[in-house]
Parts: sequence; C-alpha cells; structure tokens
Amino acid sequence: MKLPDMPFTLFDRTNMAAEECPGEHGTSRERRLDLDGLRVRVIDYGPGYVADHWCDRGHVLYVLSGEMTVVLKDGRETRLTPGMGFCVSDFGDAAHLVRTQAGCQAFIVD
Repeated sequence: MKLPDMPFTLFDRTNMAAEECPGEHGTSRERRLDLDGLRVRVIDYGPGYVADHWCDRGHVLYVLSGEMTVVLKDGRETRLTPGMGFCVSDFGDAAHLVRTQAGCQAFIVD
C-alpha cells in the first residue's frame, strides 16, 4: 500500500453514511472514505458475520471492540481482540476472510 498524494484530510465517521454489506452469514456496516484508490474504513461486523469472499487485497486492520477471527485460505486462523491487528500486502500471503461470533468493530486502511 502506498499513500496517494493528498493534503491533510480530516474525517469524522459519525458524519459518514453507513453502507450495509451482506456476508455469507450476517451483515456488516461500513463507513468509508475513498481517497484516490486509498480506503479508510470503520466496519461494524454484526454477530455471526462470515465474509462472503476470500480477499487478496493488502490491509492494515486494527480491532477497536469485540473480537474476530481472521482465516487464511491455507487453514491458519488467528483470533483478534481489541488492541490487536494485522498488516498484509496485496497478494502477500494466503487469501484471508474474517468472521465473528459476537460482533466486532475494526478500523481498516487499504
């Protein structure tokens, strides 16, 4: 991930419209700022959420509340709780997806 040229840019997630995104199971609500190919997002994953696709896009993800499990397509799984996160580059490892039993809120830059 390379940050595009941009000025100092403020965002306030409380003023950003939430988009509902269905998963394979459950739904998430995403508030997103798009900046010339860069996405800055806060996602609220609902209870029972399981992503509907494997992702190869690079991310910096940080868990704000709740917990999630990141599943890699090669079978590895990692449980993340508040204060934990991960970084991965585009096609930097096995594709991944997220799931959560009780719900989770995460901050993601990609």
